[in-house]
Amino acid sequence: MIMDLVSRTGRDLQRYNKGRRLVVGCIPYKYKDGERGTLIEEELEVMVISTQRGHGKLFPKGGWELDESAEEAASRETIEEAGVLGNMEPELGRWRFKSKGGGGIHHEAYMFPLLVTEQLESWPEMDIRQREWMNVTEARQICKHWWMKEALDRLVERLKSSSAGNQTGEDDDASELQETVEP
Repeated sequence: MIMDLVSRTGRDLQRYNKGRRLVVGCIPYKYKDGERGTLIEEELEVMVISTQRGHGKLFPKGGWELDESAEEAASRETIEEAGVLGNMEPELGRWRFKSKGGGGIHHEAYMFPLLVTEQLESWPEMDIRQREWMNVTEARQICKHWWMKEALDRLVERLKSSSAGNQTGEDDDASELQETVEP
């Protein structure tokens, strides 16, 4: 696979919905032994990345641009920030929040699970971000954003549900919009 190893910059193509900046992200995940079992939280590992300034950990996310679908944008952001490729799964949900910095911009975020199939040795933001695999409990504790923690909980519940017999991969509340504003 040939890909551009340069991050997109600027906001000329940025999507907005009723004044809210649209962002998309992924929760990159894998199973410790390469195979899925029935003890999801113990077998599951998720990748978190450092913020650009290194003051926290989060899941890859960024702006959704006019020339791409939500899934394409989420995949692009995950390659740029975390250097992983994989199988994109159905949306986990949407959240509204207000950023703390930069004048308190309102955002609407869409999160997707990404079952990782390849971890790149080099990626566009490797010089400014660290990436780390960790278990679900650690990720819940370390993740900087409340809405990303909720997305992680939805992923775990979806995987538990599908391992218990629901093999559709569909999440009944995936389209539920969280109206909470980050404190």
